[in-house]
Amino acid sequence: MIVTFDGPISASAYELLGVAATASDDDLRRAYRLRLRQTHPDTGGDAALFIRVQRAWELIGTVGARADYDRGRAGSAARWAPDATAPTTGTRPRARSYGQAGAWRRRRYRDLLRAHLGHDVSDAQAYDPAVVRSAPWAVRRMLADALAEEATAAAVGDLGIGFTIWHDVATGSDAGEKLDHVVLSPSGLYALMSEDFGDAVRFRQGEAIGEGVGGSTPIADLLTRMRSVARAARVRFGGAILILPDEDLAQAATSLGSIRGVPFVVVRRCALRTVLRTGVPGARVLGGNEAFDVRSRLQAAVRVL
Repeated sequence: MIVTFDGPISASAYELLGVAATASDDDLRRAYRLRLRQTHPDTGGDAALFIRVQRAWELIGTVGARADYDRGRAGSAARWAPDATAPTTGTRPRARSYGQAGAWRRRRYRDLLRAHLGHDVSDAQAYDPAVVRSAPWAVRRMLADALAEEATAAAVGDLGIGFTIWHDVATGSDAGEKLDHVVLSPSGLYALMSEDFGDAVRFRQGEAIGEGVGGSTPIADLLTRMRSVARAARVRFGGAILILPDEDLAQAATSLGSIRGVPFVVVRRCALRTVLRTGVPGARVLGGNEAFDVRSRLQAAVRVL
């Protein structure tokens, strides 16, 4: 599992431990021990934050790991640029894929950044860490979500020819009202949303909560957009999946049960492939002939942005 803590809106490993990037090794070690005590669930701390602190230490707790992390942070622009997440070629069969994950949010990011700066910028400038981190949170969040969608596409792209995936599926007159991914798999038909809130996420009464989530309602939004696609294509989804960065969840997969009659699970990105292969708990499995019919209906009705 790769944990970076260097997304456009996420706290760095240093910030999670409460020290400057120039802190000495001894100060770093003392800060880590203090943060462990502060966040430990047995003393009233948050379990997801406790895990994030531990992972931050894994990244910068040794001289070698810290040097690798610092080099990686310096190269953030290369990882955030569009070609950094282009699919790689290989011998493994790839899933059928339509649309380009993250494309709409990247375009929107550039529009928002241009409006913020008052002028256009080159690709190199648009993804320069200093430029990104100086932008308003809403602008950085748009880029973070684009990266999240691209990471999901990379994770599921080589699941095999038994899978069909549509990215950036339009669900309304407003382009922002989209479904990030629709996945037809041997285990069922699923609606997926890829998010990055830059902070630990918890759940209450069938909705995501947390400092980064704010007043947004990602689970309700996902279900509403899923139903729009279901009506347009005359198909029935078996379940819904919210995908978050590995470091933002306390568990690899959390079943929220049935929400509005739809089996719902929240997963770390590292667990997504397994969930798609085995199925969302409680989801309806498609028969062979039905799967062909569902694929045809979706192909005829889906519009990718």
